[in-house]
Amino acid sequence: MRPGPHPDRKPETGVANLIEYVMVTGVLMALFIVMLLLVNTNIMANPADTLSYYAFTDIGNGVSTSIVDVYILAPQNGTISTKFSIPPDVAEQSYSVDIEPSADQNDQDVIVWRDTISSNISLSGIMLTTHGAVIGNTTSGGINTISYDSGGF
Repeated sequence: MRPGPHPDRKPETGVANLIEYVMVTGVLMALFIVMLLLVNTNIMANPADTLSYYAFTDIGNGVSTSIVDVYILAPQNGTISTKFSIPPDVAEQSYSVDIEPSADQNDQDVIVWRDTISSNISLSGIMLTTHGAVIGNTTSGGINTISYDSGGF
């Protein structure tokens, strides 16, 4: 049997199918574009921020431990220095390390931060010791030095 004009087939059916395909494709393309805009925030940025927070906590603990080690070994008269390194970047971004007094002014905190992500680690009572307060800051990467001089700087 050969296809040909059929009394039940209307000429508009071909156009209706085409419009249906175009409409469905347009809706799917719009959903795809919305997903592309949201995927960076939800799938990449939020996990990177979480990773950064935990990495900052680890870095702060390492710096705090290094400072406490120097203060434990600090001589009554003399000088002691040590070098330590921190990662050059976290989640492919730089960061800063600051040492500041804590909120209650009885202790000091190592603050590792970038943008809105921050981790505060206590220096475990160093400020209350006879050695005095710790001051300083650094940026990510490289070799850093912790120095102690009994005469002061």
